[in-house]
Amino acid sequence: MREEKLGEEILRLKRERDAVILAHNYQRPEVQLIADYIGDSLDLARYSAKLDARTILLAGVNFMAEMAAILNPDKTVLIPDPMARCPMAGQLPAQKVLEAKEANPNAAVVLYVNTLAEAKAEADIVCTSANAPLVIDAMDEEEVLFGPDRNLAYFTQRHSGKRISPIPEDGYCYVHKMFSPSDIGLLKEEHPRAEILVHPECDPEVQRLADHVCSTSQMLLRAKASYAEEFIIGTEVGLVERLRREYPGKRFIPALDGAICKQMKRHTLQKVYLSLRDKKYVVRVPPKIAERARAAIDRMLEISGRAARD
Repeated sequence: MREEKLGEEILRLKRERDAVILAHNYQRPEVQLIADYIGDSLDLARYSAKLDARTILLAGVNFMAEMAAILNPDKTVLIPDPMARCPMAGQLPAQKVLEAKEANPNAAVVLYVNTLAEAKAEADIVCTSANAPLVIDAMDEEEVLFGPDRNLAYFTQRHSGKRISPIPEDGYCYVHKMFSPSDIGLLKEEHPRAEILVHPECDPEVQRLADHVCSTSQMLLRAKASYAEEFIIGTEVGLVERLRREYPGKRFIPALDGAICKQMKRHTLQKVYLSLRDKKYVVRVPPKIAERARAAIDRMLEISGRAARD
């Protein structure tokens, strides 16, 4: 089926199924364009919690779809390709969290949302790359167990007075590990007036070269607010495509053309269409795990909402 026809069929199915499509910033452009809402993991969590639609189709990776299912237990949550699994989330199973808690009984457990529901169920609270320092500083405990991304732990430690211990010690995002200081330095020589925006999942050496270390939502806000006309973007290329679409008067240069999350890109218009047509693949989280994970998610949303109001 041609792309134009697929788009028409998806819109028809959305009406029939009373469905809303949510897409992460790293999705293919055609999937972003068919979505009702595009955002980072925090944006998608907030938005999904407010929806009245009976069906939510989430074009992202597995932990994002789990969060939507946890926050919307009375709705049907679909993911177009069930193999869209975040490798980082798989680096921190619940057992590792339990072992770390046993070894550090006085520490708060703050987990990145890039974890599976079973791990979130063992956390005191979760956070995103957009709010990690805010969340950690809201904890009463002075020591924090944080995982799974070590580079986000490094970034958060620089902006927090708490003692942060990463779990596991070597957790990482393979896409953001692709960026190197030499890549950034070369691009800065070629574009000396460009602002450098990099994601906190990048290595510390890359973060230190940036003008701003930002989540994807913060990169969008910075691009809008800045007087700069050029930006070097150190994150997955899907965001670069969105930036170019929304701010056509500015130039956005990917720090690496090959910075592609293969798991995010598994979703296609054809898979979105089939998911809506056949109501597959339904995301389910065991009720006991969902209940405990939701407490950690709700706590994050409350802290973020309070900060936004202030």
